[in-house]
Amino acid sequence: MREMLRVDGIRVVIKGFVILRGVSFDVPAGGLIGLVGRNGAGKTTTLKSIIGIVPVVAGGISMEGADLLSVPGHRRARMGIGYMPEDRRLIGTLTVEENILMPAWAGRAAAAGDRLAYIYRVMPEVGVMARRRASALSGGQQKMVALARAVMSGTRLLLLDEPFEGLSPAMGDRLAATIRQLRTDGASVCMAESDLKRIGFADEIFTIERGEIAPPSSSASSKR
Repeated sequence: MREMLRVDGIRVVIKGFVILRGVSFDVPAGGLIGLVGRNGAGKTTTLKSIIGIVPVVAGGISMEGADLLSVPGHRRARMGIGYMPEDRRLIGTLTVEENILMPAWAGRAAAAGDRLAYIYRVMPEVGVMARRRASALSGGQQKMVALARAVMSGTRLLLLDEPFEGLSPAMGDRLAATIRQLRTDGASVCMAESDLKRIGFADEIFTIERGEIAPPSSSASSKR
């Protein structure tokens, strides 16, 4: 199967502390991959390394065979990568629609209107909230908007950090259905979560422990 993303032995050091110790995994094109680990295991740092928020000191990351580390972080979204941070990072004074459009404005995307229409079609509940201020939303609603913002730039690859954290079971089910639909529509997805049960619908799950991917014998079982 063709690879969308390859993470190959990446090492990350922050303020003198080794955070990642040679993390490796692949995300197939059109695949849905889970990355599971305790808080502090390195999940968030792995996703931030891919999107370019933290520097990688060794190893490699490629997207469809092209070296991603040679691309400045601020340009990676233009390659079709969308990132949903754990803490949502919405701007409360802006409307839902303005928050969603921010990646398009930053990347000067020409087809932002078409992409926004797609998002509202896949996530109609977000469209209903389009004119509301982000600060007026519940935590679960903010999660949906943060996902929608990631989808604006994430036409090829979505990186989702703790997407189900703090959601009610009903909201979690709705979010999972949306992620499945995005995958069906062609996006490759990498989700990081602390609870394996939340992402049991992934094609394959990797466990990260102390900055390393655990060997298959102790890792969550593959579904392939």
